[in-house]
Amino acid sequence: MASPEIEALTQALSRLPGLGPRSARRAVLHLLKRREALMGPLLHALEAVNAKLVTCSTCGNVDTADPCAICADPRRDPRMLCVVEEVADLWALDRSRLFPGRFHVLGGRLSALEGVRPEDLTIDRLVGRIAEGGIDEVVLAMNATLEGQTTAHYVAERIEKYPVRVTQLAHGLPVGGELDYLDEGTLAQALRARRPVG
Repeated sequence: MASPEIEALTQALSRLPGLGPRSARRAVLHLLKRREALMGPLLHALEAVNAKLVTCSTCGNVDTADPCAICADPRRDPRMLCVVEEVADLWALDRSRLFPGRFHVLGGRLSALEGVRPEDLTIDRLVGRIAEGGIDEVVLAMNATLEGQTTAHYVAERIEKYPVRVTQLAHGLPVGGELDYLDEGTLAQALRARRPVG
């Protein structure tokens, strides 16, 4: 039986996404086994992030500086703005290194079932950024869910009066995907988004 302190650490880790009680227990045992090499640096990193963590007042990213590193990067194209639901989506797109512009995090998606309304998201701040001018294209990078597409449609309606090109991420077949294993929704979207060859 573990001490109350070790049990509390296990419980805290088990609340993280992707870590259930068994995975958290394995992580704790690994930390304890390699205490010298792992626990001190982990504790230091957690304390440093906790002390400096802020939300970017421009885009909604989380970072240790405001504006965040992406908004402060002069190499980013300020004329392109990619709108995402959550910070995790921003990080995923930024990791790809394929989008040269800036971002805007909505902080969620519209959902009648969960009671998330437009005023619960940063849509007004997004419209304000676009109204200031200097943005040529807005890329709506919402998840391919009913709520994500509802949010994208609502945002597109809110910004249609501004002189910006509004685009959306393509949906359809994943690279390496086999037709036999794909769901009907993915196949339908891939057929709707078909384009000429060559």
